[in-house]
Amino acid sequence: MSDSLMFLDAQAVAEALPWPALIEALQRAFVAGDATVPDRLHYTLTEAETNAPVLLVMPAWSASLGVGTKLVSVYPQNQRLGLPSIHGLYLLMDPANGKPLAVLDGGELTARRTAAASALASRHLSRPDSRCLLMVGTGRLAHYLPLAHATTRPIDRVLVWGRSLEKSEATAHALQAQGLRAEAVPSLADAAAQADIVSCATLSNQALLHGNWLRPGTHVDLVGAFTPTMRETDERVFARASAVWCDTRDGALREAGDIVQAIASGAFDASRIAGDITALCRTGTRRGADDITVFKSVGMALEDLAAARLCVDHHARSSSRDRS
Repeated sequence: MSDSLMFLDAQAVAEALPWPALIEALQRAFVAGDATVPDRLHYTLTEAETNAPVLLVMPAWSASLGVGTKLVSVYPQNQRLGLPSIHGLYLLMDPANGKPLAVLDGGELTARRTAAASALASRHLSRPDSRCLLMVGTGRLAHYLPLAHATTRPIDRVLVWGRSLEKSEATAHALQAQGLRAEAVPSLADAAAQADIVSCATLSNQALLHGNWLRPGTHVDLVGAFTPTMRETDERVFARASAVWCDTRDGALREAGDIVQAIASGAFDASRIAGDITALCRTGTRRGADDITVFKSVGMALEDLAAARLCVDHHARSSSRDRS
């Protein structure tokens, strides 16, 4: 590897993280269990009651992957400005001496590792014959999650729902350009009744997905609602679920609005959380054909670290080949 510090923009990050390789890198990182992952720091930047901008600091380190931290800003109102809601940078350092190795675009890294983690969980929790995916939301992640899920399940139909039908259609067209058979749908309830997998990635503060809409055997992938006041589902989703998994138990109980609010209402008990994604990757799980399963993610720094290492190693190998 060159002694110079790498600066990898969004395109370079995307090129280095194809879905199959990234999903397997996350699986290996979770199974290895050699990383230290402190609680992420979470700062609200204004006193607004809803949609306040947030700063996140997410460190993690291991002898095999390196030392890294991510700085992320989440500005929910950016959609009105035509800007992404999430911006960030990732710094990866050498675990042996602390030397900075690379600075990576945090937005692309976050989007890809988030979608890959959902697909990894789905590989363990959804029915192997799942073919219809409902994408709830039309933001950046809506362009990634269906592609990642289609890596682990034979998805041949994607339904896209958002508050704006125009944005739903634009998202569906973008997914079509990536080779998926996607279509915008006007009714969330009707779409949920058709889906094998429902993936939600919104910044909603009120329930969008209702448990009574789900048909038996559905897997629900919840990506939004990363603060206690946000939510994407009603309590009925959790009441009907035979298994609820999360990326980190402590993070889910502290930050995941869907779970926090379901517990507060008495509709769900924390003891019903089956485990975290590390346990899921190590031991797997069994499910019946009619079981409804839920995976709730709030974001985990180990995912960023594993993705950053994969990205940097890819570009280091490319540079070596170019020099030879």
